[in-house]
Amino acid sequence: MANWVSAAWIASVLDEYAAALELFASQWTDAPEDAVQDAVLELTRQPAPPRNLAAWLFHVVRKRAISANRSVTRRRRYESLAARLTRVSSESPENSFDADDLAIALGQLDDETREVIVSRTWGGLSFAEIGTMLSISAATAFRRYEAGLKSLRTRLESQCDQTNPEKPTRLPNFPTS
Repeated sequence: MANWVSAAWIASVLDEYAAALELFASQWTDAPEDAVQDAVLELTRQPAPPRNLAAWLFHVVRKRAISANRSVTRRRRYESLAARLTRVSSESPENSFDADDLAIALGQLDDETREVIVSRTWGGLSFAEIGTMLSISAATAFRRYEAGLKSLRTRLESQCDQTNPEKPTRLPNFPTS
């Protein structure tokens, strides 16, 4: 703790601002108390007290709450993708590839192409929506999608041929439009 901070002072700050800060943070996160706690910890690390304590606290709480929300959203998106990948591989048992193969093949694509494929295939977004999200045209999103599917098919077919050359492989049906 900085030498200007005392336990009594922190207690008085919390008494005065905690409820309002938690209400403020609840706009962005389901854990507003964590954002407030992070802000108070950050306050104790400051070399000197902020000129406008209330404005500083609200600013830091806002940043922490938005960051926490992004982390939760990102985690949910990854968990949802993993669950969908598992379902893709288990829907047809005659396929000789699994979710791990698909995840590896997706991981080998460049970031832009992977974003388009995941947004379209598992997110259900239209090419116009993907274009808006990535600041590209719908046509560019479509071209990236088509090129990515071609690359995925090639990679998955070669993996399937290597693992079981005797058995014909049925790849998942990715939507084409």
